[in-house]
Amino acid sequence: MPVKCCFHRSNAGETMAWSESVDTVLSNKEGLAAFRTFLKSEFSEENVEFWLACEDFKKTKSSTKIALKAQKIYSDFIQADAPKEINIDFHTKNNISQNISEPTLSCFDAAQSSIYCLMAKDSFPRFLRSEVYKELVKKYQDRNQKRWLPFL
Repeated sequence: MPVKCCFHRSNAGETMAWSESVDTVLSNKEGLAAFRTFLKSEFSEENVEFWLACEDFKKTKSSTKIALKAQKIYSDFIQADAPKEINIDFHTKNNISQNISEPTLSCFDAAQSSIYCLMAKDSFPRFLRSEVYKELVKKYQDRNQKRWLPFL
């Protein structure tokens, strides 16, 4: 059963609305790059990498590719001593391990939800207070000021 998260997913499209939700950052190329840079500085970029791998996995059509991608995600992020092992509860990890031989497109949903919530509740608020985020906001504010200057 997927973990429920207290953060609501937002459809806010504007870059300056990033502070509203982690979704707005994850869905924006520059926002995602900045968030990854921040997570790398905290030694937790595996979380966003796992989340992105799951998003890509869910779009897979071929059953052969489903099996290959699932095994890659499992070996990279889930199995014990994986190179980018994510921090998920025993039950979720055990459930994935038992079902990885016959993966479905939803086999990582509970783990992805758990990691999403971890990013939303823990990493994201720190990101909003970080220099990486402040510099990005300033960059966008400077861009917008320059764009409107001719009209002043």
